[in-house]
Amino acid sequence: MQCKPTILGVADARHYLVGATDSENNFIALPCLPAIEMCNSLHLAKQLLRDNNINVVQLTLESAYDEMCGLPSTKAITQTLFL
Repeated sequence: MQCKPTILGVADARHYLVGATDSENNFIALPCLPAIEMCNSLHLAKQLLRDNNINVVQLTLESAYDEMCGLPSTKAITQTLFL
């Protein structure tokens, strides 16, 4: 199974989740970490990945507001970051 290191940010959350996205688009723990990690800033999330020798990551930003209002959910915004 191939996975992409991923930092996940959710609208209005005060933290970022660090994990990976697998081939079925599931958010899972990175093989080098025991679990999905929570970081209090984007800077700390990037540093955690650098500390584990990961230098390319997918940043995914999501919002649940559309679903909360009964609208179809919008696609997450993704960007590749080079650490």
